[in-house]
Amino acid sequence: MTDPLAEVVAMLQPGVRYMKLVEAAGQWRVRRAETGQPSFCVVLDGACRLAVEGQAALVLAPGDFVLIPATYDFAMSSMEAPAAHAPLSLPVALRPGEFRLGAPDGAPEARYIIGHCAFGSPDAALLVSLLPRLVYVRGEQRLATLVELVRDESRAQRPAREVVMARLLEVLLIEALRSSVGTAASPGLVRGLADARLGNALRKIHEAPQHAWSVTELAQEAALSRSSFFERFSAAVGMTPMAYLLAWRMALAKDLLRAGAASIAEVAERTGYSSASTFTVAFARHIGVPPARYMRERERAAALS
Repeated sequence: MTDPLAEVVAMLQPGVRYMKLVEAAGQWRVRRAETGQPSFCVVLDGACRLAVEGQAALVLAPGDFVLIPATYDFAMSSMEAPAAHAPLSLPVALRPGEFRLGAPDGAPEARYIIGHCAFGSPDAALLVSLLPRLVYVRGEQRLATLVELVRDESRAQRPAREVVMARLLEVLLIEALRSSVGTAASPGLVRGLADARLGNALRKIHEAPQHAWSVTELAQEAALSRSSFFERFSAAVGMTPMAYLLAWRMALAKDLLRAGAASIAEVAERTGYSSASTFTVAFARHIGVPPARYMRERERAAALS
């Protein structure tokens, strides 16, 4: 059976680019402006608050994992936040990769790892559009086990500690993306797959992107009326069924063109277009450049890298 999320994650090629261990005590608050870079946070000990623009504030506890595939403005603070007019806290470096927030002395009241991940795909933006704006995972035993390993590694001074933590966090990223039970996700593919009926329709799209799907036919796969399916899909996934189909076809087309293993006519056929010309028009409208030019630009970029 086709696994839509596995396909998207495999194309994204997630990895950890930067991370830091933070300990905090007393009252503190930090804020990060929108960067577009994917960010993550895993709480090791204690508790803190996270407020992401456009989302309800979260109280994070040990073992909680948050992933923001495309970072928007967010703020983190102590459970008893400083006054609104108080200046933001400045992290104090303790040692390479470790920082202190809030009160400079005393045992830390919270410890967490925060960082940026990188998506290896040069077309990550299109794939990220299929994901939720926010993935918040709590109560997943597999994640809890991984967090415990990260916690243990963060406290030790064993050789290659940073390498081991980076690899563990990469697994955490993938595990968080594919979690559904116990996951609070804003609209996106994760939330759509958590709905059994919508999941059927999404898997059909990924199994046969070349098929001439209609909303009516996808609704039948979901065992819902056309109107109920359209509304339920749009609310859960954050885009209409046909918009999702187009986005996935374009992501698949870009991956095939970049690999250079298929001609434009073959890519058109494999993504549901009746001819190379109709595919070229759709690709140029959605991506901004014709497929032939896209292939040339990717070949030049690969040669220079």
